[in-house]
Amino acid sequence: MLTVVIGGGAAGFFGAIAIAEKNPAMRVVILERGSSFLQKVKVSGGGRCNVTHACFDARELTRNYPRGAKELAGPFSRFGPTETIEWFRQRQVELKTESDGRMFPVSDDSQTIIDCLWGSAKKNGVELRPGCRVEQIAPMHDGKWRIITPGEIFEADRVVVTTGSSEAIWDTLKKLGHTIIPPVPSLFTFNIKDTRLQGLPGVSVPQAQVTIPHLKQSATGPLLVTHWGLSGPAILRLSAWAARELQSCQYAFSLVVNWLGDTPPDEVLAQINDLKMTLSKKQVVANPQFGLPARLWQSLSAAAQIPDTLRWADLNKKQTQAFSRELAACTLSVNGKSTFKEEFVTAGGIDLKEVNFKTFESKLFPGLYFAGEVLNIDAITGGFNFQAAWTGGWIIGQSLV
Repeated sequence: MLTVVIGGGAAGFFGAIAIAEKNPAMRVVILERGSSFLQKVKVSGGGRCNVTHACFDARELTRNYPRGAKELAGPFSRFGPTETIEWFRQRQVELKTESDGRMFPVSDDSQTIIDCLWGSAKKNGVELRPGCRVEQIAPMHDGKWRIITPGEIFEADRVVVTTGSSEAIWDTLKKLGHTIIPPVPSLFTFNIKDTRLQGLPGVSVPQAQVTIPHLKQSATGPLLVTHWGLSGPAILRLSAWAARELQSCQYAFSLVVNWLGDTPPDEVLAQINDLKMTLSKKQVVANPQFGLPARLWQSLSAAAQIPDTLRWADLNKKQTQAFSRELAACTLSVNGKSTFKEEFVTAGGIDLKEVNFKTFESKLFPGLYFAGEVLNIDAITGGFNFQAAWTGGWIIGQSLV
């Protein structure tokens, strides 16, 4: 029997290995359009590979998936982060947990994960075909599948598609009869040109709240000022949850930033009034409060029209109110987006209603399986997209006979 896996990324390799281990007599071939395999694994986590996340409750884990949460609850209970950690441990790769829950190989090198996957595939006889573009996927009358590439035609008993956000493959699957949810970017940073952010690239706050008022969408987490605007986990979470709506408005919208986390503006106003008494003789601009970086504090105080030499006791009502707004309800205009590092995630793909998530098999075509971002599943940053890939690949391996 022959299984053809289309796509040589995380889900493809993991699935191929799981299939080969479960069915030693089966021939398993991975077809990869590019010249090399596991490219997203290589660049993930700044080259360290964010393998998974230390979230061990399946229901809690699904809360990190703007699309696919309901469908992944069952699969995660079968193969989640606990099983992922053990899978790599059994192959002599130890993972470590960082303070934010992200998990990396102790080597801090993505090549460790690549070598593990590559070695496991080779050990189990998986055939690797780089530079092999799939031109057609067609069901045959005898239940098999014809896979046509420029140099070879395969007649497979099973086909596993793990091509990520490949529009060419989505088009092929659409011609077969599957519904494709149009793809839009999911993880991205916000482009903002505002005098309040000038001269602040590199400045960060550990806990900020960002809100898109007209969408009633908010996210909380670390926030980073960049040369082009704002980034960091808070922005990336917000971009993921509001991905489709932001694409609809062409990435032009108002963003409200609370630099102090979830502390409401009226409470910040009250705290500023307290500071007017406790720090009365000190200068406002020269004495940053709330743990904010000095450069950010100076920029926000300037926006509130507070002179450099003004003492806390001399803040008038108008300045006090303006300062509280800049700190806790700073409104910025976003006009455009930028890709997050070298990692590109999309919302969109195969309609999840057309997939059986007990097996990751197509409900329309027996013998056709999907895993990874070819499905309309995506997650926030932090190792969650990889976990979905490992889970889907493993379950396919157990299901495919």
